[in-house]
Amino acid sequence: MQQRSRVLGGALAGVLAAAGLATFAPWSSQATPPGEKTVTATLFEWKYADVAKACTDQLGPAGYGYVEVSPATEHIKGDQWWTSYQPVSYKIAGRLGNRDAFASMVRTCHGAGVKVLADAVINHMAAGSGTGTGGTRYTKYRYPGFYQDQDFHGCRKSISDYGNRTDVQTCELVGLADLDTGSEYVRTTIATYLDGLRSMGVDGFRVDAAKHISATDLAAIKGKMRDPGYWVQEVIYGAGEAVQPEEYTGTGDVDEFRYGSHLKSAFQGGNLAGLKSVADGKLGGDKARTFVDNWDTERNGSTLTYKDGAAYTLANVFMLASPYGSPNVYSGYEWSDKDAGPPSGSGGWTREHAKQEITGMVGFRNAVGSAPLTDWWDNGGGAIAFGRGGKGFVALNNGAGELNQTFATSLPGGTYCDVVAATPSSCYGHTVTVGDDGKVRLTVPAKRAVALLPVR
Repeated sequence: MQQRSRVLGGALAGVLAAAGLATFAPWSSQATPPGEKTVTATLFEWKYADVAKACTDQLGPAGYGYVEVSPATEHIKGDQWWTSYQPVSYKIAGRLGNRDAFASMVRTCHGAGVKVLADAVINHMAAGSGTGTGGTRYTKYRYPGFYQDQDFHGCRKSISDYGNRTDVQTCELVGLADLDTGSEYVRTTIATYLDGLRSMGVDGFRVDAAKHISATDLAAIKGKMRDPGYWVQEVIYGAGEAVQPEEYTGTGDVDEFRYGSHLKSAFQGGNLAGLKSVADGKLGGDKARTFVDNWDTERNGSTLTYKDGAAYTLANVFMLASPYGSPNVYSGYEWSDKDAGPPSGSGGWTREHAKQEITGMVGFRNAVGSAPLTDWWDNGGGAIAFGRGGKGFVALNNGAGELNQTFATSLPGGTYCDVVAATPSSCYGHTVTVGDDGKVRLTVPAKRAVALLPVR
């Protein structure tokens, strides 16, 4: 590996002037998103101005703790969604908005009580040559002011063997120029870019393609930052593969891809009983970020998607009700072409994050906190129920018919609100009485849920 000292290029210095050069600083991994509100909403490919409005109108009032936004970099031109994941510079000059729009979004979201996670594409640059969305002319291994040929790994072919660690972490992911993250210059350049976003108020990062960067290199990059904030890393599990998610828990949380696959199997297979042990065989709950789907899995068929309708929403309800992991609600857009980019107007967005069933469950999650799972019940098929100590209780019915059942709970006797059905401003018509013995009679319609919190 070639080591050298070099002054940062003018483009990088200009973009990150507010942050200055990154310096070495002590840090420790953050086990879960800091704060009492730990639910994230990922607004995939939303313009930054629209994210700001969503923070004010929906995310803040619902109690979301975080919003994850799509990459804040200049990228290759094109209408496809994946053009956002081929950066050509670290300027904020993409189709989602410029630097001013991004900074305004961060301020607005903070004002609404919502922290911001930036999707950071730091494993690679682009796959070809041309002019970026901000006017930068580039070739595959030359990005003026940032990187030159020597800043990329010597393996100039696509990854072909996931059983070979070197192939996975030094060759090219689908032909994208793979940065040599073992280089001190590359590490400093990346750390300075991330520090620049932190200086704009960003609270943390979702590290894209982290599996293709060695855990040692990521730790070194994080160590160069002034204050890295919260990190969650994309490390897709593959049975028998050389690189495993557990390797990355020292640098932050890890997206738990096995979770979404488990939910798909349960909700499509007709038996939810196995969800009682949903944490088995996965990362520890203090390191796992859970999700029903994301933009990759909804396209490759490994998880449920918005196209699954009520079952998809129920799976999100379960994720928010269960104590395992830190939930991430994915909110994208409708598509038939897997490559299609985001809608140009207000139509076509799934708006999963804003559905009453979901916003009610975000409030449920915040209210029950770290209370343990208790009082599990299932019918051996499509219906389950469980409590969160004495703080809340939820029943889910993925069956085709109405569920009528008396449940034993740990709830104190009193009046409770069904937050899945109630409006944010009123629980009128959606109250349930729990007896002094903790028992409650519930009617749960087909493909619906009931979630109880004390009436306030």
